[in-house]
Amino acid sequence: MAVGSRAAVWLASAAQRFGSVPWRDISAEAVDRTLLVIKAVCFAHVINSYVVSLIQVRGPSMLPTMNLTGDIIAVDRVTARRGTVAVGDVVLFRSPENPRRAITKRVLGLEGDAITYLVDPHKGDASKTVVVPNGHAWVQGDNIYDSRDSRHFGPVPYGLIQGRVFYRVWPPEGFGFIGQKATSL
Repeated sequence: MAVGSRAAVWLASAAQRFGSVPWRDISAEAVDRTLLVIKAVCFAHVINSYVVSLIQVRGPSMLPTMNLTGDIIAVDRVTARRGTVAVGDVVLFRSPENPRRAITKRVLGLEGDAITYLVDPHKGDASKTVVVPNGHAWVQGDNIYDSRDSRHFGPVPYGLIQGRVFYRVWPPEGFGFIGQKATSL
């Protein structure tokens, strides 16, 4: 048999095998699986954006409530949407100074509350009293000596509050609920 005729036979058998593959079933299965993955990604996005999400926070401003080196926390996004944030809650919000940053601080006052705070705790006991305007919350870090908060940028509009921190997921030794803290000014 000549080389050309062997190639022709091989091509004919390959075409026959290719034609016998159930392409319709394979493509339907591929579409079904792709749609399942798309649905799962959309579901995860909705849960993360509107119900609960995990965030890593670090820095000294919330010591001793949160670790300096970083904690992974769960944020309840429903509470902020319903407007049921309370005094003592730790909240996640967009920084009024840098909208690309998300910050966690404790709510010390809501609209209409009179807040007395130390102007500069490093330099003395000079204090100032402000009334929180409508539609705003007064937030401060638990570590007043190393926190940039409402004492610097003023009350935070409710619209910047993204959620209430309610649970520490990591590190394992700190695992558990982050509750409200009695605030004394």
